[in-house]
Amino acid sequence: YVFNIPFRKNAKLKHVIDKVKDDVKLQSYWKCANVMAIDRMGYTDHGPTHVKIVANLALKLLRILMDRQVKPSIVRYYGMRNEDAEVVVVLGSIFHDLGMIVTRNDHEKYSVLIALEFIENCLTPIYSEEERAIISSEVLHAIVAHEQPNTPLTVEAGIVAIADALDMEAGRARIPFESGKIDIHAVSALSIEKVEIIGDNEKPITIKITMSNSAGVFQIDELLKPRIENSGLQEYFHVIAEITGEKERKIIEKFEI
Repeated sequence: YVFNIPFRKNAKLKHVIDKVKDDVKLQSYWKCANVMAIDRMGYTDHGPTHVKIVANLALKLLRILMDRQVKPSIVRYYGMRNEDAEVVVVLGSIFHDLGMIVTRNDHEKYSVLIALEFIENCLTPIYSEEERAIISSEVLHAIVAHEQPNTPLTVEAGIVAIADALDMEAGRARIPFESGKIDIHAVSALSIEKVEIIGDNEKPITIKITMSNSAGVFQIDELLKPRIENSGLQEYFHVIAEITGEKERKIIEKFEI
């Protein structure tokens, strides 16, 4: 699987991604996660495409906040560097849904257990044993805190939770929808045309969501809004949603029960 992550001279992050690219077992687990999610449960993608999108979104959010002098938790509490915070959000994003190979319910808890060996491998040998322990603990917290009722207690974990919810563009819902799954989750997701992350003056981050149909409000109100409110980072975010065109796009012909 191709992981295009903008490293920006972060050699540690490049090392981590190179390890991810070379890990056959991890690639296989992502395949298994999608068999469970898409083929067996009719859910959206939870495999390599999803986690790559989430990792890129999380990295972009973190960099905007750091540029606005928001201090990452691994810097604040452990005296580590911004580049280490980037490693935390990327690894948290990459591993957050691994537990889908087991089950959907409590998948974040299984993700933590499964991710341990992969995190250790990614961090060796560029970090000391103490540093590996610190980064691992921060990554594991980000993984488990992406799903409510767990609450993110770090900047990095809050970012991963929000980034996960931002992967809502129509393409992600197309497979379950075309296989016959017509519910508010699929219909609302198909309404989301574009998600943009914009650095802003009033608040550090504006999230602009373009919809073709007002059903997309469900994605924002039921999925994104709770993530932002629960993230501890609400003060930094402004969300704008708008419907394109004069007429709403028809998504389904009819709906019967």
